[in-house]
Amino acid sequence: MSMFTEKMRMLTAVVMDNDREKVVKALLEKGVMEFVHIGTLPAEKMQKLSAHASTIPRAALTDMRVRIETLMKEGGIALPDLEKTGIDDLPVLDMESSRRALDRLSGSLDTIRGQQREINQKINFYREIIRYSKEKDDDYLDLRVGNTSHGESKDLLARLEAIGGVFLFSSKPLVSLTLRRDSSRVTDVMDKFGWTESTDADAQKGAMAEAIGEADARIGKLEDELRTLSDEARKRIRDKGEDLRSLWINVRVNELCEHVESYFSYTKNTTLFSGWVPAEETDVISKTIYDATGGKCIIEWTNADQVAPEDVPVSMTSPKILRPFKRMVDNYSTPEYGSINPTPFTAIAYLCMFALMFADLGQGFVLLLVGIIGTIIYKKNPLMKDGLISRYLCNLLLYLGPASMIGGILFGSCFGRPVFPALWFDYEAVVAGEPVAGLVQSVYDILGITIKFGICVIYLGLILNWINLVRKRRFFELVFDKNGLVGGVVYTIGIWFAYGFVGSGYKEFPSAPWFMPVLLSCLLLVLVKGPLGYFIGRRQGKHKESIGRVAIDTIMDFVVEVLELFSGFLSNTLSFMRVAGLGIAHASLMSAFYQMAAMPDNAIASVAIAIIGNILVIVLEGLSAGIQSLRLNYYEFFTKYFTGHGIAFEPVGLKSRIVSD
Repeated sequence: MSMFTEKMRMLTAVVMDNDREKVVKALLEKGVMEFVHIGTLPAEKMQKLSAHASTIPRAALTDMRVRIETLMKEGGIALPDLEKTGIDDLPVLDMESSRRALDRLSGSLDTIRGQQREINQKINFYREIIRYSKEKDDDYLDLRVGNTSHGESKDLLARLEAIGGVFLFSSKPLVSLTLRRDSSRVTDVMDKFGWTESTDADAQKGAMAEAIGEADARIGKLEDELRTLSDEARKRIRDKGEDLRSLWINVRVNELCEHVESYFSYTKNTTLFSGWVPAEETDVISKTIYDATGGKCIIEWTNADQVAPEDVPVSMTSPKILRPFKRMVDNYSTPEYGSINPTPFTAIAYLCMFALMFADLGQGFVLLLVGIIGTIIYKKNPLMKDGLISRYLCNLLLYLGPASMIGGILFGSCFGRPVFPALWFDYEAVVAGEPVAGLVQSVYDILGITIKFGICVIYLGLILNWINLVRKRRFFELVFDKNGLVGGVVYTIGIWFAYGFVGSGYKEFPSAPWFMPVLLSCLLLVLVKGPLGYFIGRRQGKHKESIGRVAIDTIMDFVVEVLELFSGFLSNTLSFMRVAGLGIAHASLMSAFYQMAAMPDNAIASVAIAIIGNILVIVLEGLSAGIQSLRLNYYEFFTKYFTGHGIAFEPVGLKSRIVSD
C-alpha cells in the first residue's frame, strides 16, 4: 500500500493498423490503462487523423449484452469471468444469427410469460377484494347470496367467472362476491337465471368470510402455478446456458474493444492511441505492446509532472482488507494527484470513533456474527439483490464488530452488564454516578476524553494537509491558509488557552508573555494574505483588480478568515463531544432496559424485555454510531486536508464496469 496516490505516466503509441486488434485485446487483458482522446497534438497533425469507424455499432452490442444478461439473470446463470477466458481465439461475432438465436429463445418463453401475466392479474384481483374486506370498505364490494329459479347453476358460474370474482356454487345458497364496479354486468347475467336474493342476515355474514377464505386459497394455488411456470422458464434458459455464456463473452469482448477503439485515431496505415498507466506498470505495458506488434510500434512516455495536475487521473492502492474504508473515501470524493491516500487514516479514525460510541463485547460479537452470516449468504448467492443489510454493510460489520468488542473489553461491558473487570474504566458505573476508582469518575471526564481525541484527529488532519501542500509546492497556502501553519498555531494557542481556563476551575484565563505577540503575528499574516496573494498573482498575470477593490476584499476576507479560525476550530473540536454523547446514551439505554426487565415477576417476561432491549440498542445505537463516525470523518477530519478535486483513474479491462453499467 502506498501512503500517497500512485505515480502515473501517459503513454502515446503508434502501431500498424493490422496489429490494432491484437494490441486492444492484449491491453484489455492487462486492464491497467485508462484511455484518453488524442487532443494534445498540433492541429496540423490532427487534420491527418481520422476517427474510428465501427464495424458494429457499440449501442447494438450494448443492447444485445443487456438482453443476454436479462435472460441469464432470469435463468439464475452467473456471468462468466472474462479474466479466466481466452479471448484471442473468439469466433467472429455474427450479430444477425445471434439475434435470431435470442429471438427463438425469447419466443419459446412468450407463452410462459403470457400465462404468468394472466396469473398475476388474477392474484392482484383477489388481493384487491381481500384488501377491501379487511379495510371494511364494503362500498367497493358486491356480495350476493341467493338462488336461481331456472337454468343450470354451472352455466351461471361460467358466465360470472368471465366477469371475475369469487363464486361458491357447490352448496345452497349460492354466493357471489365481486367488485362494485362490475355490479351492473353481474345483475344482467343473474337476471337471465332468475336470481333471488336471500334475506338471511347470518347467511350474508358467513358468506363474506367464506368468500374471503376462498379468495385467499385461490391466491395460494395461483402462486404455486407461478412458481411452476418460473421453474419451467428457468429450465428452458438453463438448457441454453452454455450458448448464452459463449455469446455473452463474445459480445462483451467486442463491446470493450469498440469502447477502447473509440479513443483511437488513424492514418492510412497506422493507429495512434494514448492513455494513463500507473508508473509501476510502464515496463509491463511496453512489453505487451511490443509483443503484440512484433516490435513494429513507437512508444512514448510522458511523466505526470509535465501535465497539469488536474488532468492526471488518481489511483489509490490499498490492501483488500481496507476496501470498505476506500469506498467511504470514494463516496466523498477523489483526492488530488500526488496527495496522501486517506484510506488508512479513515479506517483508524472511523473504527476508534465507533469503538468509543458503541463499546460492548456481547453486542459487538452480534454485529460480527451478522456480518459473517451475511457475507457467506451473499457469496453463495452472487445474483441475490442487496437487502436491508447490504453486501457493503456486511463487509463493514466484519470490522465494526471487533472494534465494538475491543471497546467492550476496555470498558468492561458485555450486553450492557459489568461481567468482567474493565481494562480502562467502568463506563456504565461512571454514567450511573456510582463511585469508581481512577481518573475517570464522571461523565465530564468522558466528555474530556472525547474532546482530547477530537483534538488529536484535527491535528492529524492539519499535519496531513501540510504534507500535501509541501508535496504540491503550494507554500503560500502552507503558510497562510486556515488549515496551514497559521491555522495550526492559532489552534494550538486556543487549546492552551482553553485548558488553562479549565485548569483554574473556570476562574481565570491563562497568561504568558508570548501569548499576545504570537496571536497578533498570526492575525497580521491573515491580514496580509490578501494583498500578498494579489501581488503574486499580478506578477503571474492573473489579477487586474484596482487597489481599492483589493483593499475592500482584504478587509472582508480578514473578518471572515478570523471568524472561521476561531469559531470553526472551536465547533470542530466540540463536535467530537457527540462521541461521548452516544456512548453515554448507549450505557443509559442499557441501564433503562435492565431496570424495566427487573419489574415483572415473571422470569420469562424479564428475559424477553432484556433481549428486546439489546436488539433495539444494537439496531438503533449501532446505526447512530456508524452514521456519526462517518459524519465526523467527512466534516471534521476530511475538511482539514482532503480537497477532493481529483479525477478517478478508471482503467479499461476485462472486468471494467465503464461499459457494463
